[in-house]
Amino acid sequence: MTCKIAAVQMVSTPEVEENLARASCLIAEAAALGARLVALPEYFPIIGDDDAARLAVREAFGRGPLQEFLTQQAKQHGLWLVGGSIPLMADDPRRLRNSCLVFAPDGRCIARYDKIHLFAFQKGAERYDEAATIEAGPLMPTSFLFPCEAQWLRVGLGICYDLRFPELFRLLAPLDLIVLPAAFTDTTGRAHWETLVRARAIENQCYVLASAQGGRHPTGRITHGNSMIVDPWGEILGRLDKGEGVVVAELDPRRIEEVRMSLPALAHRRLESDRFVPT
Repeated sequence: MTCKIAAVQMVSTPEVEENLARASCLIAEAAALGARLVALPEYFPIIGDDDAARLAVREAFGRGPLQEFLTQQAKQHGLWLVGGSIPLMADDPRRLRNSCLVFAPDGRCIARYDKIHLFAFQKGAERYDEAATIEAGPLMPTSFLFPCEAQWLRVGLGICYDLRFPELFRLLAPLDLIVLPAAFTDTTGRAHWETLVRARAIENQCYVLASAQGGRHPTGRITHGNSMIVDPWGEILGRLDKGEGVVVAELDPRRIEEVRMSLPALAHRRLESDRFVPT
């Protein structure tokens, strides 16, 4: 009844070919450990010196070396591959879409999610403003079906900052698994990352697989890491603090059922919509 899932953690550089080589090794490691679904981190192909670096490697959806790499990896290892995120062309030619693509074991792209919530943060000299170069995706939550033994599980997608917006995942409820590629800053990650990841698992009574960038990048940026897999009760099944590596854990549909029967919170929801308007 169980199946293995894996989060890949990277410390990506400004060099795309170098990052693809490292991702290939880590995917192979996860496959060797028996993982059937593997997730890469946000911007796994490039963490550059500035926004221009990501703009320079944008691809049109459906073609390009980054998508070819993901297709080839899924087929080579015969697994479900959540491609972290890559830069795709936006409607605005001056911007990009931060896009998570999912590939089936035969290499087909079976799901696409474009990041909806764009991160902004300023504390002292540390400043981020994703809206300057990223175009938000359509207000449409995305899920796909993943086979775990004799049944199909519903998997919801989000990217990094989306973790702070529980309504995104609630619109997809009930979910069996949330996959969240991320590149959390170390500042915000130390304060909130674990709390938010575990909260999304607890409130949705599902597994959460959070694959992150984690360490000091050649650009000087420090990402929080702490890739983890959390079960529907909020228990952390596996975690990697900093550095490259793979986190693998068993996903057990019976655990989801057990938690929901013991505490039927999803069945107790009273609101028809997550947009509550007081009377």
